[in-house]
Amino acid sequence: MNENFIFVPLIIHLAAATIMLFAWGRIKFQRWFAILSNAAALIVASALFGMVWNQGIVTVQSGGWKPPFGITMVADTLAASLVLLTSIVGLAVSIFAAGTIIPQRVKYGFFPILQILFLGLCGAFLTGDLFSLYVWFEIIIISSFVLLTIGGEKMQLEGAVNYFTLNMLSSLIFLTAIAIIYGITGTLNMADVAMKLPLVEHPHLVEVTAIFFLAGFGTKAAIFPFYFWLPSSYHTPPDAVSAVFGGLLTKMGVYAIIRVFSLLYADNALISEIITIAAGCTILAGGAAALVQNNLRRLFSYLIICHIGFMIAGIGIGSVLAITGVIFYLFHDIIVKTNLFMVAGLTHRMTGTSSIRDLGGIYDKYPMLALLMAVPLFSLVGIPPLSGFWPKIGLISAGFTDHKWIISGLIILGSFFTLIAIAKLWAEVFWKPSKEIYARPNFTFWNKLGVKRKLLYLVPIGFLAALSLFIGLGAGVIEPVAERVALELSDTMIYVNAVFKTKQ
Repeated sequence: MNENFIFVPLIIHLAAATIMLFAWGRIKFQRWFAILSNAAALIVASALFGMVWNQGIVTVQSGGWKPPFGITMVADTLAASLVLLTSIVGLAVSIFAAGTIIPQRVKYGFFPILQILFLGLCGAFLTGDLFSLYVWFEIIIISSFVLLTIGGEKMQLEGAVNYFTLNMLSSLIFLTAIAIIYGITGTLNMADVAMKLPLVEHPHLVEVTAIFFLAGFGTKAAIFPFYFWLPSSYHTPPDAVSAVFGGLLTKMGVYAIIRVFSLLYADNALISEIITIAAGCTILAGGAAALVQNNLRRLFSYLIICHIGFMIAGIGIGSVLAITGVIFYLFHDIIVKTNLFMVAGLTHRMTGTSSIRDLGGIYDKYPMLALLMAVPLFSLVGIPPLSGFWPKIGLISAGFTDHKWIISGLIILGSFFTLIAIAKLWAEVFWKPSKEIYARPNFTFWNKLGVKRKLLYLVPIGFLAALSLFIGLGAGVIEPVAERVALELSDTMIYVNAVFKTKQ
């Protein structure tokens, strides 16, 4: 397969957005075309992953320039895996959005902008150039800001202001780091920077760039102390938008931290210590706040923060075992968090509220639906053998192996926070009897839906729930992928040699 195939996922999303813009007023067409285009993106992403898995890292130099000149596109196992996960989430969310996004929001360009968001995510995963990464980040921020504000409700606008302000600040910090890197190395090609950065005569200046990168990417990933924007933003947009944000957007920040710090700052003990401390604080801040939340989506938002802390902790530990756990957890978390926000959206539509105290009786009224919703909830907790269990065990084991007792203990504590929060949610929302809620007009919503509309809700939730079960029960399939990613990340020369096309 030709190496230019790396561009096809980008072309599909760009073409889909363009076509839907020309069909601005055709609501039904946009809904079904979004599903079809994301299904095509999933097929292409699967082919790209297979290509990388069988042939090794695929690189392309745009415009025919030799590296480090021009823009390099790199599809290693990590990038190909995340493009595949983006397409899976894209298909699930586009189906869910077809049933939940009201016509007025479709007319304002919801589906084309959603495709631009997926384009930005895929581009960010595949680029091998720091400045191009910044450009893709800006595409992601602009498209996500539009998705946050479509509809123009007061709560949306308040959340969008918080989101946009903090993310633009993080982009400014990121751009500053890029400027310093270019000043001291004369290049922005990540493989070239990886070779030249160890030769810089002023190591403290290198550490300053690392702090800038950590602050910039950490804000996007919502790590401590830059996490305040997330819980004030993610509960405000439509359910489908919250699902994409919860599943993918913060993971973009985690990906950037993994990529940059494994490639450029792998052996810096001070930076690893700072990352580990930030991870521990993130776990505590997110987990403790989740225990006192009454709104479903705010609860899930704080659990995003807590579990981002798990992944950042693994990056701080830095061993192959730890990075394997980080990658495995990243795969699991993208699927589960996307599904949870869709579950929260369906629950709100059925009952007319997202208040945990006001909910109840769902298991009694809809037992099969409740059991379907239980899969992502208990996968999030990490009940064995569900998907959250295996990577968490890997992260804790890596901490113990490297004698990082405190961070391992904090991961265990964060797991208990999650268990308590989800147990409380399950008892209140599903098991607690609630006669009053049955009388609400919204509670007849599900019964009034036709079969086609119900499928638009159930198929994406069931699809991602089945995938979560596969990740957990088929951990023997996922583990080798995570291990291969960790091995590629642990040896920077694998990436460098692939970009410069030299043999080891």
